[in-house]
Amino acid sequence: MLIPDNLVYADTHEWIRQEDDGTLTIGITDFGQDQLGPLVYVQTPEVGNVLKRGADAGVVESNKTASDVHAPVDGEVVAINTTLGNTPEAINAAPYEQWIFKLRPMSPFDESAFLDAAAYTKMIG
Repeated sequence: MLIPDNLVYADTHEWIRQEDDGTLTIGITDFGQDQLGPLVYVQTPEVGNVLKRGADAGVVESNKTASDVHAPVDGEVVAINTTLGNTPEAINAAPYEQWIFKLRPMSPFDESAFLDAAAYTKMIG
């Protein structure tokens, strides 16, 4: 199972990468997509939506189940990955390259509030 060291992780299986411009790029982890199986649908939030930490920001769906994607912090959605509308299975092939949405946080991002790769690895066993 791939768990990159340069990301932080939510216990709800989202990965978060802070960009140079202060925005956050969010996707689902390799473990998360593996548990769902082949994805058939991805619902993204709308650009401009203001989300609260923990709020449902979208949905990833497979033939066997659906799972919410959560906002890791309070912030405004500034971009969505539009390619996922036609190719949701791209997340299965490359979960850390296929982000779901980008968020501009309302306050400085605190990586220590999330799991690093080692802690996430331990959590998923």
